[in-house]
Amino acid sequence: MAVSRQDLPPASRASGPAGFRLAGWRMQAAVWGLCTLAVIALEARRWTDPERRTAALEGRLFDGAEDYGPFLPILLAAPIFWAGSRRGAAAPFPDEPPAAPASTSATLVWSVLTAGLAFSASLLFARPFAGMPPAIHDEFSYLFQAQTFLAGRLSFPSFAPLPELFDQVHVLNEGRFASRYFPGTGLWLAPFVALGNPWLGQWTANALIAGMVVWIGRELSGLRTGAIAGLLCAGSPGLIVYSNRLLAHQPTLLALVVFLWAMLRCRRSPSAGWGLLAGTALAFAMLCRPMTAAGVALPWGVEWLIRLERGSADPSAPAGVRPRWSQTLALGAPLVAAGGLMLVCNAAITGSPWRSPYQVYTDTYTPRHTFGFNNVVRGAKRLGPKTLDNYDRWAENLTPKLAARNVGERLISSLRWSLGVIPLGLAAAVVLIDWRRWSRGWRLVIASIVSLHAAHVPYWFAGIEGWHYVFESAPMWLLLFAEAARRMSAVWSWEAPGMRWWGGGLLATALAVNLVSIEPLWRSRVDTARVEAMFARARYAQFRRKAAELAAEGPIIVFVEPDPADRHMDYVTNPPSLDGPVLVARAIPDRTDVDAARRLFPDRRAWLFRPGSWQWIDLDR
Repeated sequence: MAVSRQDLPPASRASGPAGFRLAGWRMQAAVWGLCTLAVIALEARRWTDPERRTAALEGRLFDGAEDYGPFLPILLAAPIFWAGSRRGAAAPFPDEPPAAPASTSATLVWSVLTAGLAFSASLLFARPFAGMPPAIHDEFSYLFQAQTFLAGRLSFPSFAPLPELFDQVHVLNEGRFASRYFPGTGLWLAPFVALGNPWLGQWTANALIAGMVVWIGRELSGLRTGAIAGLLCAGSPGLIVYSNRLLAHQPTLLALVVFLWAMLRCRRSPSAGWGLLAGTALAFAMLCRPMTAAGVALPWGVEWLIRLERGSADPSAPAGVRPRWSQTLALGAPLVAAGGLMLVCNAAITGSPWRSPYQVYTDTYTPRHTFGFNNVVRGAKRLGPKTLDNYDRWAENLTPKLAARNVGERLISSLRWSLGVIPLGLAAAVVLIDWRRWSRGWRLVIASIVSLHAAHVPYWFAGIEGWHYVFESAPMWLLLFAEAARRMSAVWSWEAPGMRWWGGGLLATALAVNLVSIEPLWRSRVDTARVEAMFARARYAQFRRKAAELAAEGPIIVFVEPDPADRHMDYVTNPPSLDGPVLVARAIPDRTDVDAARRLFPDRRAWLFRPGSWQWIDLDR
C-alpha cells in the first residue's frame, strides 16, 4: 500500500528535501493571495487617481515608487506554474542527507567572483560622471576630512580675520576648521584621495562587501545561500548607487559585514583572534557611524553577554563552544581604543573630549536638526547668529506620528532599494511562517535589522531616498532572501517543480526593475538615481569649470550669494588649507560686507556669483 506524507510520523512529515518542510500549500496560497490582492489594490488606487493616471499615460507606466505593477503578471501566473503539483501524492517525503560543507577554495572563488561583479557594477554606474565633483553636501565634508588627514592634521585654524566667509555645510568653523563627521570615513578615503580618485575607495568597499556576504551566508547556511546573497549584493541598486557617493555608508557597511562574519565564527570557536577581528571591525564602524554601528551590534552584544553569564553554548554549535573571557577582552579592547581616539579628536577640534564636532556643528548652525523628539521646538530656543536659517528651517518637528511615518518609509524604501518590496516581502513571510526552524545566528541577523531601525526612530528625517539611515540593513535583507529562496526551492522541487521557474521569474522581474530601463514601461532604479545625481553634479562641474577659466590669469576669490530657492546646493567648498587658485566665500546679503571682505585678499581678483541667475560679476572692474 502506498504511504502518504500524512501517514508518516510528525518528524518525517515536517522534513523535506532540505531537511524541513516549510508551510503547507494552503499557507503558501494564502501568502500569494494576500500579496496579489495588495498589488491589485495599489494599482487600482493609482489608476483611479486622475492625476497619477495621467502621469503614467503621459510618461512611464511604472516609475519611481510606482513599481508594484511589473510584478502583477508574474503573481497572477503563479497558479499556472503550480499546476501539476504533487501535493497529496502517495509517496513518502524523505529527509535529504545533509550537504557536505563547502570548501574554503570554492567559497573564495565565489567571493572573488561576486566582488568583481560588484566592482564592475559600481564602475559602470560611474561612467557618465567622469571628472565631475560630488552632489551632496556631506560628500564635500568627507573630502575635506580626508584632505585634512593627508596634511597630517586633525583640523586647520579658521580664517581669523573673517571666519564666516568660509562657513561650509557640515564643516565646523569655530576657531578650528574641521569636518563635523567622525574620523573613520576620512581615514578610509585618505589613501584614495592621495591617489587622485576618492571614488575608487567606495568601489573597492562595495566589492569587498559583496565578497564578504558570501562568507557570511556560508557561515549561516552554506555556500549556496552565500553565493546567491553575494550576487544579489553585486546587483543591488542601493549598493551600486551608494558606492558612487563619498559618504560614510560604504566603509561602515564593509566594517559591519566583517563584524557579522567574525561574530558568527566566534559562535563556533573560542579563539581570541576571531574576537579581536570582530572588535576591530566594529570599532572602525563606530568611527564612521556610531549610531549605526551600535544598532547593528546591539543584539549580538546582548546575546554574547547572556551566553557568557550563563556559560551556555549555541545549540547549533559544537558542544562546549561559548565565549571565553580572553575572547571577550579581545572583542572589547578595540572598542575602548576607538572610544579613546574619538575623545582625542573631540578635544583637538572642540576643546572638550566630551563634545563632538558633530554636536557643536548642530548646536551652532542647525539647532532644529537636533536628535530627538520635538526637535524644532527645542532648537528654536537655541538659535544664534550663525544659524543657517534656510537650511535649518528644512527640519520637521518630530512627533510620534511623524516617527511612525518615517519608520514605515524607511522600511519600504530599504526593501525597494535592496532588491524590491515584493520579493523581500515574500522572503519575510517565509521567515515568519518557518520562524522556529531559523537558527539563532539567523535570528540575530533579523534582530540587527530591527535594532538598526529602532536606533534611528528619534530622528525627524526619513533619510536620503527615504532610507539612508538604515542603508546598512541591505546585505542582511539579501541574505534573508537568499536563504528563503533556497528553502522554498527545496520545497518546490518536491511539491511543485514548476514553481522554481516562477521564483526565477519573480527575481528576474526585480532585477529588471532595478537595473534595466524598458521604455515606455519604466526607467530602472539605478538609471533614475543617475539622472537625479547628474543635475547637481553637472551644475557643480559647470561652476568649477567657469571658476578655473577665470583663474587662468591669476588666483581669484568668488563670493557666492546663497539662493533662497535652493537649500540643497551650496557652492562654498574649499580645501582645508584655504589655498589654491580658486577660493569660494559666502556672501550673505545684509550680513556680509563684500567690499571689506575682498580687501582681505589683495592678491586675488574678486568675483560675485549669483546661482539663481547664474550671474558672474567682476568686482574689480
